Amino acid sequence: MAKVTFTHAGDTLIAYLAGEIDHHTAQLLRQQIDGQIAGCMPAQLVLDFGGVDFMDSSGVGLILGRAKQMQALEGRLTVQKAPPAVAKMLRLARIESI
Repeated sequence: MAKVTFTHAGDTLIAYLAGEIDHHTAQLLRQQIDGQIAGCMPAQLVLDFGGVDFMDSSGVGLILGRAKQMQALEGRLTVQKAPPAVAKMLRLARIESI
């Protein structure tokens, strides 16, 4: 099961992701993150993957969707603390530098 917690620092929203991100959990994470974005309209969204144990292609979709959303808001998305397996998935998808 995946979960997400949030902190706000100025105009930055930080989403701390934990657990397994797969097709079963990605939709719930999307809804929670999108709700926070709509509520505070941040200039920057940071997705912190430090607590993620597993991620499949649904996680890549989660990242790409939030990047597109932030671009529409003229904001920026940053991924941080990606564990080796997640970093490898990002490299394979060629999105390690969003």
